[in-house]
Amino acid sequence: MPLKARVSIRADQKLGTISPHLYGHFAEHLGRCIYDGIWVGEDSAIPNDGGIRLDTVEALRGIKAPNVRWPGGCFADDYHWEDGIGPREERPRRMNLWWGKEEPNHFGTDEFIRFCRLVETEPYICMNVGSGTPFEQKSWVEYCNYVGETHYAQLREAFGNPGPHNVTWWSVGNENWGCGGRFQPEEYAKEYRRFACYLRRTSPIPLQLVGCGHTTPDWNRRFLTALNCWDLMDHLSIHRYYSRGHQTDFTDDDYYGLYAEASFVDDDIRRTAGALDDIVRDKPLGIILDEWGVWHPQAQEGLEQINTHRDALVAAGVLDTLNRWCARVTMANLAQTINVLQCLIHTDGERFWKTPTYHVFDLYQAHMGHHAVETLIDAPAVTSTRSDGRDIDLPLLSASASISPDGQSAALTLTNRSLAEPMIVKVDWVGMEPPKTIAARLLTADSPSAHNAAEEPEKVTAREWEVGEAGVVEVPAMGVVVLEPSAK
Repeated sequence: MPLKARVSIRADQKLGTISPHLYGHFAEHLGRCIYDGIWVGEDSAIPNDGGIRLDTVEALRGIKAPNVRWPGGCFADDYHWEDGIGPREERPRRMNLWWGKEEPNHFGTDEFIRFCRLVETEPYICMNVGSGTPFEQKSWVEYCNYVGETHYAQLREAFGNPGPHNVTWWSVGNENWGCGGRFQPEEYAKEYRRFACYLRRTSPIPLQLVGCGHTTPDWNRRFLTALNCWDLMDHLSIHRYYSRGHQTDFTDDDYYGLYAEASFVDDDIRRTAGALDDIVRDKPLGIILDEWGVWHPQAQEGLEQINTHRDALVAAGVLDTLNRWCARVTMANLAQTINVLQCLIHTDGERFWKTPTYHVFDLYQAHMGHHAVETLIDAPAVTSTRSDGRDIDLPLLSASASISPDGQSAALTLTNRSLAEPMIVKVDWVGMEPPKTIAARLLTADSPSAHNAAEEPEKVTAREWEVGEAGVVEVPAMGVVVLEPSAK
């Protein structure tokens, strides 16, 4: 017996603009994310452009990847950027302090910028506060952005880049409450001021400077109170990982429990917004969720894990949350892009395949640049207990809706979280003309543990889907659907 639900799309109640940056990504020098996932070297038999593998580039262009955060993660706070420039055969080999393998430094700043330009994505660089110096990070900005006769501008030109890289997004450290130096919030505020003081004046283009926050509200409040220099910061970042049960052999309770764990994202954003509202009076600061996703306890060496259809369904719910918070959240970065944690892509030498999560991001690009609108949901729910002991009523339907700036088209994403029952969703389009045409695509699987692999690269994939009418949609069990109605 199908479940029944109702969604009211309030096109007249705009929540904000869904920046493409909400669908961003993260690539760290960890495991096989960079080496094999992005960089294979110029002599590789794998098709590449100057050492950068082209199947990865093509896939990321296919979902209009808006940004990539690099080089970490924990790696960033022990990374000295000058090790990664110049002739590759002359670059020093270093310890990868946090992730166990040696770093050859074959993929550095110029390679990262070239990768971003191939993908047509925006670079987001994370600086080294933990073991770096303000001069070192100022010089990195100069190398990337300054045009003139200075040492670092001329060094960039000597290494084959006469034009500036024009990097706008810079994070002043990573997890500085942990692997980034174990600072107390007041200590990090002092370091942030010291570093950020020099960065803006170095760049001829405006910078977006990101401070490192925490998911614990007390840490953020103490940091913001001690900082009290809003001209030096534009955004505050937070991270959230979650898990429940085995990556593939999980119970029904674990299946629903993973959705419950992901609901921490909404709590984190709400608390961070509250701290900013209470403490920062003179300037609106954005919230950046620059690491998020499933981190299964079974992740192997290099934090590689099997990425299932369940993981993709949960990611859809997080993207719905980000859409609702688009007026406050300015960027988000799934961890990580290739081969690591909840990745979009797996590689194995020449072999390459996309995860179910990739296909969710493919569906959700329909929202990019649209105005998010209020979406009221009336759906059945199940009760699940989170790791903090809180019982929550988990709606079996997740949804978000958006309207194009010209009002001529819309996007509606619906996720039926039920394990077994299809769901008939009545859709009310309020404040807009009823759609004349509607395109739809669907992602579903025969099992929540279904996943793609080298031998079955398209076992879980999105497909075109017929919708009878815009007002009633039947979403299969464990299905994610995007509807794109149009007035034309």
